[in-house]
Amino acid sequence: MTVEEFRGMPEDAGPVYHELRHGEPVAVTRPKLKHFMIQRNLRELLTPFAESGSCVDTEVAFRPLPEHELWVADVAYVSAERFQQADPEDNIRGAPELVIEVLSPSNTAAEIYEKERLCLANGAREFWVVDPDRLQVKVTTPDGRTVTWQADGEIPLPFGSQARIKVADILRY
Repeated sequence: MTVEEFRGMPEDAGPVYHELRHGEPVAVTRPKLKHFMIQRNLRELLTPFAESGSCVDTEVAFRPLPEHELWVADVAYVSAERFQQADPEDNIRGAPELVIEVLSPSNTAAEIYEKERLCLANGAREFWVVDPDRLQVKVTTPDGRTVTWQADGEIPLPFGSQARIKVADILRY
């Protein structure tokens, strides 16, 4: 199925929504309150360091590949240049520069790994996996470097000057 065909499906309602992965609609469980609170924390922590005109938000739909992929990032950063060039009648083309996923019980390791691989191969400068149960954040870059930050750590941001955010601030709820 193409993105255009997918958009012709009825609007989602209820406990799930759908993403288009490799041309197939996939049901995704809507997040619980703890997940939402962590997303909100991330948006509030990242926004002051983002350049004017950029986008930091939750539930950002993007098309890492143009025809058969339409994914949603829990939290994303899109640079001002890319955000201003985006078609308001479409979704972000390619992966946002920063994609953050907050683990939920419904996530599988294969799903997160695939999303990470797809994002890093299509424009993401960093892919973060926030694990509220282990109190850590794993940060991976396109060159394959991975750093895991524990609850007492501070993560340097891939944008802004020397900005850092505390893992403990991400995980408070």
